[in-house]
Amino acid sequence: MGHLHLLGGSQLPHKTLGSMADKYGPIFTVKLGIHQALVVSDWEIAKECFTTNDKVLANRPKSVAVEHLGYNYAMFGLGPYGPYWRQVRKIVILELLSNRRLEMLGHVRVSQVKESIKEIYELWLNNKSSASNYKVKIEMKRWFGDLSLNMMVRMLVGKRYLSNDKEGTRFQKAIGEFFKLLGIFVVSDAIPSLRWLDLGGYEKRMKKTAKEIDCIMEGWLDEHKMRKRNSSLQVKRDHQDFMDVMLLILDAAKAEDFPGFDADTINKATCLAMLTGATDTTTVTLTWALSLLLNNRHVLRKAQDELDIHVGRERQLEESDLKKLIYIQAILKETLRLYPAGPLSVPHESMEKCTVGGYKIPKGTRLLVNLCDVGQVLVFYYFRRVLIYVLF
Repeated sequence: MGHLHLLGGSQLPHKTLGSMADKYGPIFTVKLGIHQALVVSDWEIAKECFTTNDKVLANRPKSVAVEHLGYNYAMFGLGPYGPYWRQVRKIVILELLSNRRLEMLGHVRVSQVKESIKEIYELWLNNKSSASNYKVKIEMKRWFGDLSLNMMVRMLVGKRYLSNDKEGTRFQKAIGEFFKLLGIFVVSDAIPSLRWLDLGGYEKRMKKTAKEIDCIMEGWLDEHKMRKRNSSLQVKRDHQDFMDVMLLILDAAKAEDFPGFDADTINKATCLAMLTGATDTTTVTLTWALSLLLNNRHVLRKAQDELDIHVGRERQLEESDLKKLIYIQAILKETLRLYPAGPLSVPHESMEKCTVGGYKIPKGTRLLVNLCDVGQVLVFYYFRRVLIYVLF
């Protein structure tokens, strides 16, 4: 069992590990079942992990969740480090997330924001005709979630789901379950010999959710293949979505370039990785930022003043304006520091022996960075002092 009993209480794991860091220091090891884990709560040590020891700690540990939800480790960002990982990473950086590709899809982001704001306006109009206070309540977390999900779905597969769309509702529910199951602690990850028991029934739920998501992803892929075969339905290069680009790349690739996986699995896994990596984190960060602004009205006024200076009230904000909005950028950075979307980093695993913070770390050790603690430690450094001065 090791130290599993310490993480099994009502307190959240990152809080428990933070209390242990206060007692034992910014770097310590715990035993999670049969695995040894290194817990880091200091930004300088975390920087050492991801710079000096970047390649050594690039691997991801195996888990039941990634096996089922991540297409048996084909999902970029959650799979193990190796030739396949490097090849997919190269495609994502050079083809899917290049500046040129993002510029080509800029119209998608602009139109999606306009559509989402239009929905709020129409809701207000309907409420105005039926009520006397001319006010409408919006659940901003849900609105941010719908906006980020629709934006990514349009960029990935060229679709947009309305609030009453059955497939959209089904997909949103499946993605919500995906995030819940990905963050759940599964006993068999720590003690593999107990996997056959499926304690808590989590593996059964993972299989069901994976099947649901794959069914939708498979439908999208079939539509893209049909469109590719039919010349009259082919889209112009400037309007190709990510799945179109992946089809072209994988059709031209050799089988040995992606060992262990077929082209369809790679396409679905990569698109799902990009979708899940950009939706939940964005929603959480924007929700926290808005909440903090509403509770610090003087900061909100300064942000509004910056928008008035650089954008004005005669036109809408454009992406080209973002680089001028230094104060609002600082607000978002401070939000990420105070309330990271994930309080604990996605686990890493050492592929060989290394040294971290002056301590020798054996091969196979898992790395957990307590992002909440790392963010709080920055308060004692110059960056934090400057940020407080700029913000307040």
